[in-house]
Amino acid sequence: MLVRDAMSTVVLTIGPTHTLRQAARLMSARRIGAAVVHDPDTCGLGIITERDILDAVGSGKDPDRETASAHTTTDVVFAAPAWTLEEAAEAMTHGGFRHLIVLDGDGPVGIVSVRDIIRCWAPARRRTPAAAAG
Repeated sequence: MLVRDAMSTVVLTIGPTHTLRQAARLMSARRIGAAVVHDPDTCGLGIITERDILDAVGSGKDPDRETASAHTTTDVVFAAPAWTLEEAAEAMTHGGFRHLIVLDGDGPVGIVSVRDIIRCWAPARRRTPAAAAG
């Protein structure tokens, strides 16, 4: 199975000056765990996740003053739609993160998460004889 089969095509893109509260509100409304942060001044794409927001708020940062840019991961590993789910899972495991921005051409076309991969793999495991025996 490929990343294109598992990824969410709901891609929230925010700017670096969005506050953490604004990012959280937008992510919550769409029921997603990550947003792409596009900084037009650097022409770069980054990612901010629910964990980034939780860590900031938990450490006492003001979600109305802190900006996305201060909590964005910018050394992002990108996936291609044609990657296998195994390749995506290996990249996540190696990098220690749970989301990959999926790029096709110049822009993001999706995000694939650990949860997306598990969702695809779980039905296959239920059909295998080893899973039925265990």
